[in-house]
Amino acid sequence: MRFRRYVALGDSFTEGVGDADPGRPNGVHGWADRCAAALAQRDPALTYANLAIRGRKLRPILAEQVAPALALEPDLVSIYGGANDVLRPRIDIDALVAEYDTAVARLSERAHVVMFTAYDPGEAPVFAFLRGRFAIYNELVREVAERHGATLVDFWRLREYRDDRYWDIDRMHMSRAGHERMAIAVLDALGVDHDLQPPVLPPPPPRSPAERRSANVAWAREHAGPWIGRRLRGTSSGDTLAPRFPTPVTPT
Repeated sequence: MRFRRYVALGDSFTEGVGDADPGRPNGVHGWADRCAAALAQRDPALTYANLAIRGRKLRPILAEQVAPALALEPDLVSIYGGANDVLRPRIDIDALVAEYDTAVARLSERAHVVMFTAYDPGEAPVFAFLRGRFAIYNELVREVAERHGATLVDFWRLREYRDDRYWDIDRMHMSRAGHERMAIAVLDALGVDHDLQPPVLPPPPPRSPAERRSANVAWAREHAGPWIGRRLRGTSSGDTLAPRFPTPVTPT
């Protein structure tokens, strides 16, 4: 497939959180930037916009990003959302995905759409109890992708992400290696030739049981606690942020 204008929609996953780069907008790089750069190698005329903002739930993504994306006249759109909703105490998954389906129908009339399932939290000690919810959500997402001819990147089945080195220190966002691997997954799903290579992972640090317990306590204090606090206050880490690339740019 060849594309000329790519627009990325979503939350922190697509914004690039976890792949730090102080020289880029919002201080992150991410898989979508990497995909756009690879697509531009095939067609230097390709332009790229990224409207994703961390912390966004699916309905705000649809309300705030779909219409601006369509106004940019894309021929390729990626969209990821819903994980922030599934993590909330209450959710009507069927109603949520029905709205998602309507939005994907609009997008697919104008562009080829890339969708994603959510990651399998089965081995995550804090979120494993939500595995059934995520499984239901993902199956409904697969149906939406099939109905509209979207390309599906099945994150749930990318088992290498069970390796901690694919995750940032907060254990909620992909690390640089995770974003590098995801860029490859997206391009491969699209059938796009590219020269991206799998990330070289550093050796895992040896840790004693006591060191693991200490790391878990530090993570709960520094990352899980503030995340829960924002949920209770109804705030988000993205409340003061703007989209990284609201108008098309030449990807680098």
